[in-house]
Amino acid sequence: MKIKEKIRSLLDRNDTKLGRIFDLSIQSLIVISIVSFTIETLPNLNDKMTSFLSYTEVVVVLIFTAEYLLRLYVSDKKMSCIFSFYGMVDLFAILPFYIASGIDLRSIRIFRLFRLFRTFKILRYNQAIDRFREAFISIKAELLLFTTAILFLLYFASVGIYYFENEAQPETFSSVLHCLWWAVSTLTTVGYGDLYPITIGGKVFTSIIVLIGLGIVAVPTGLLASALSKGVKECGDKSSKIQQL
Repeated sequence: MKIKEKIRSLLDRNDTKLGRIFDLSIQSLIVISIVSFTIETLPNLNDKMTSFLSYTEVVVVLIFTAEYLLRLYVSDKKMSCIFSFYGMVDLFAILPFYIASGIDLRSIRIFRLFRLFRTFKILRYNQAIDRFREAFISIKAELLLFTTAILFLLYFASVGIYYFENEAQPETFSSVLHCLWWAVSTLTTVGYGDLYPITIGGKVFTSIIVLIGLGIVAVPTGLLASALSKGVKECGDKSSKIQQL
């Protein structure tokens, strides 16, 4: 087996001993990185802890960088690899270190948010995530239709509450765009209470929107649960066939 194929097997296959060790090692590093990042936000850290966290960050980033470069090396379609979902996650997981290292400009600090992408790296190493992905793919048409309906309802709710409440509360519901926040919190049935109607028409309209929101929450949940159940059943059938063989 060529070196390139051995590396590809190590990176992509978890049905071998080395592959499982590699997966567990990367997952452990991701957890360490998340914990380290969380501890960094604590105030009044002593110099020893700060230094330890900095060294930990360097080691983790170097390993992640090596993994990223190896994936590019073994990929037959490098541009597709770079711009794929996992490729972008892997890149953004290491990018903040190289961009913000030694720079403390406020405009650069936003790139540190990309460190959160290390959390998403763990998706690559979880087979259960693949079942979720397949479930989403199987219902993508329904989800697209549902999303379109949600956007329509958000706009409808924003326009409706604007006409009911604008005259009574011109500062709170000053435009349809200002009403979007109310529409989102009401349709999702969160209802923070920072924006609420005071007119009778507005209250009746809000009640209707809340009831619609209750149904909206149930639709994607049911679709996803059905797709997952189907996926788990198919996996079980495949495993049974393999065992019979």
